Amino acid sequence: MASASLCDLENGDVFNAIQVVKSTTSPAIGVSPDVRFRILRVFSANVQKVVFGSNLSVLLPVIPLAFVAQCYDFGRPWIFALSLVGLTPLAERVSFLTEQIAYFTGPTVGGLLNATCGNATELIIALFAIHQRKIHVLKYSLLGSIISNLLLVLGSSLFCGGIANKEQRFDRKQVDTNSLLLLLGLLCQTLPLLIRYGGMETAESASVLELSRASSIVLLLVYAAYLLFQLKTHSQVFNLQQEEGSNKEVTEEKAVIGFFSAFVWLVVMTVAIAVLSESVVGTIEVASETWGISVSFLSIILLPIVGNAAEHAGSVIFAFKNKLDLSLGVAMGSASQISTFLVPFCVIVAWIMGIPMNLDFGLLETGCLAFSILLTAITLQDGSSHYLKGLVLGLAYVIIGACFFVQDIPSGECSLHHLCFRFKIQF
Repeated sequence: MASASLCDLENGDVFNAIQVVKSTTSPAIGVSPDVRFRILRVFSANVQKVVFGSNLSVLLPVIPLAFVAQCYDFGRPWIFALSLVGLTPLAERVSFLTEQIAYFTGPTVGGLLNATCGNATELIIALFAIHQRKIHVLKYSLLGSIISNLLLVLGSSLFCGGIANKEQRFDRKQVDTNSLLLLLGLLCQTLPLLIRYGGMETAESASVLELSRASSIVLLLVYAAYLLFQLKTHSQVFNLQQEEGSNKEVTEEKAVIGFFSAFVWLVVMTVAIAVLSESVVGTIEVASETWGISVSFLSIILLPIVGNAAEHAGSVIFAFKNKLDLSLGVAMGSASQISTFLVPFCVIVAWIMGIPMNLDFGLLETGCLAFSILLTAITLQDGSSHYLKGLVLGLAYVIIGACFFVQDIPSGECSLHHLCFRFKIQF
């Protein structure tokens, strides 16, 4: 039992440690002070690894400040800023916890779980946006997440990997699969736009809405087929890439916390993300008006940077270690999952709630997405990479960010105010 207890202490799993204590302690005797100290020490080690095990832990004090700002009504711009910053360490810790769970579920399921939970922030923000009927914020945030993964996350990975390893090569099989999914998602978003500009239809017309809902069902079916492809019929392709990207050090790595502890911490982090996401969605328009920055820039640029913090860090680290296949799987896998799952899922959820959400994201937004996918596909077409390719992708993201920064779109109840201010009309 002593060796089992030591193993539990090394894994940092409080639940298993308590079970060992119960098995070695009689109910009539109770728990000795030494045993209580041991459990406290295990719990303390657990907190140290989960809460303070990242460089982003310096941002953790912002989270309680965000809650205090909500309780005492410091002002909506402050609530938005603190909540947005507080989401960054939480998103990174969710990625860490899913990696710990992946040690117990296997590499393929773990990788899929990591990609799914990596988009947990985007999903929670999207659900709150639907609930508050802020469909424009929802569309902007999802579109921005795709562009951010393709240009910022992938560009940073290619640039850093090229600096550290000069020229890198990768297997194009997974890249081709994700590119097909992204192009199909782009097609489903382009057709409603073409219908609106090619005829007399409006963005809220029944034909555009019906086409969007039908396309969303098709995209969900494609995503289900992709899961079958990845986990069952062609799992050897993805497993081979992960085996090639692994070395002896990686194979010897073990989970630093137990499965039960990781699951509990994951639930706690998700609840905190949900609370902060509700604050971000509820205050984004007031923050836009106060700061003089368009809602499109806040939603397309700032929100995805926070939501993709986990993917960004993990992808860059993999590229530094010359594991570009894993970096591509993280960045492009997350983008394709948003395009073929999160976007149509939100359309279906809005349909169930009686909210008319369609796949018409706007001409400028859809054009930026199309060029992002095209630029990424051209960059990865030869199966090799160097720092210049990453630099081009990153600069393309800067240009798109500048485009939405100079774009001043009035939103909500403030539209008349902005128009009057621009034309200096006073009532």
